[in-house]
Amino acid sequence: MTDPDQRRPIRRIVTGNGPDGRSRIVEDGPSPHVRTVEGRPGYRITNLWATDAMPVPVDGPDSLDRVTGVLPPPEGNVLRIIDFPPEPDDPEALARGMAATFSHLLPDAHQHDERPHPGMHVTRTVDYALVLEGEVVAIMDDGETVMRAGDVLIQRATNHAWANRSGRNARIAFILIDGRL
Repeated sequence: MTDPDQRRPIRRIVTGNGPDGRSRIVEDGPSPHVRTVEGRPGYRITNLWATDAMPVPVDGPDSLDRVTGVLPPPEGNVLRIIDFPPEPDDPEALARGMAATFSHLLPDAHQHDERPHPGMHVTRTVDYALVLEGEVVAIMDDGETVMRAGDVLIQRATNHAWANRSGRNARIAFILIDGRL
């Protein structure tokens, strides 16, 4: 198994137009917005881009400085890739890892006391979740489904969690769009 802390960083390539109106690459390198949590080795959030308006100004700057948790900026969106290490078999270790994740990285996600998984949470967003590598389980209050590379889930402000029960690393791209109820 690949060491989850040694995975290749996510390369962020940003385009733009120069003063002459010609398109070009204006940035190319690892995303400068990577977050980890000590209590959950191998879990890594790489935020790639955020906007803070809809419709978005196409030549607007990156708004990732306004992203402090899971939510995108108000009236905006955020693109991120999350690396999910395999879940531990021990339920107490799983609960500790989830508690560390939500208290340190995702404090703005609303968690419920009664839930089928300690990672259950709700955000007031429409999310597109695209499995890039591996396998994860999308857990709802009523039921769950296994997702594999190439599968896409449209998450619409419902209580949910992600579980990696595969024994191998998984990588998911998420686009979160600010929403209203």
